[in-house]
Amino acid sequence: MNKKAMFWEAEERGYARCGLCPHRCSIAENSTGLCGVRENNGGELMAVGYGVVSSVALDPIEKKPLYMFHPGKRILSIGGFGCNLRCPFCQNYKISMANSKEPVYSPDEITALAQRTVPEGNIGVAYTYNEPLIGYEFVTDCAGLIHSAGLSNILVTNGYINKKPLEALLPLVDAMNIDLKGFNEGFYKKLGGMLETVKETIALSYRHCHVEITTLVIPDENENDIEEAAKWISSIDPDIPYHLSRFFPRYRYSDRKPTPPDTMYRLRTTAEKYLRNVFIGNM
Repeated sequence: MNKKAMFWEAEERGYARCGLCPHRCSIAENSTGLCGVRENNGGELMAVGYGVVSSVALDPIEKKPLYMFHPGKRILSIGGFGCNLRCPFCQNYKISMANSKEPVYSPDEITALAQRTVPEGNIGVAYTYNEPLIGYEFVTDCAGLIHSAGLSNILVTNGYINKKPLEALLPLVDAMNIDLKGFNEGFYKKLGGMLETVKETIALSYRHCHVEITTLVIPDENENDIEEAAKWISSIDPDIPYHLSRFFPRYRYSDRKPTPPDTMYRLRTTAEKYLRNVFIGNM
């Protein structure tokens, strides 16, 4: 199910310039941008991943992780395919690095499923598993219906999105867990992103909805970033929940060792110098 994409402009020679994220991909006809789900079809940018759902599950909300937004409740979690970053340590690479067009759900079907699971403790829909914001059109359409049904919308995202589309979506978002992958531009450059963009997403989102932040702690990569990250988060609000997640070997880092538990406990203590709600996960 294809749908015309939002936030793009036509260019010369039939190219289409996507404006959803900072990559601003200039896309030739019959090609996609880096994310793999926004395709130039006859000079128009199409959301070819619209409605493509790789996974559906009714999860504890703490699994997102969200520890301070309706704790004890459950959330209908859906994911698609693709991503707009290229993390060699991706913990969910079989979805984020894949591309598929099956199966397809409509926003009405997602909303109906969310409503049917309310008696099981469901409070809404979480857009998760891969990077949900590359499926911006589907998320927007679902989120509007979910709100109309009196339910909540949750984004689990890398936060790599331009300001204009983010501002347009935020009125439909109730909570976010934003992945802060590190806290230096050099590290983000290796992943194909920019730290400043993610910081702007966190600061802007905090003014509109409940926000929690997660960092996957990778030995010899970003563990020295945690103190500066915690200090910066505290400058927004020291009550923002900060999740430190233990790394396990995956994808292109399959030859690495897991983060030692002692490292996780030490970094939690470090972050607690600045933040009141620090959690460690994947232990």
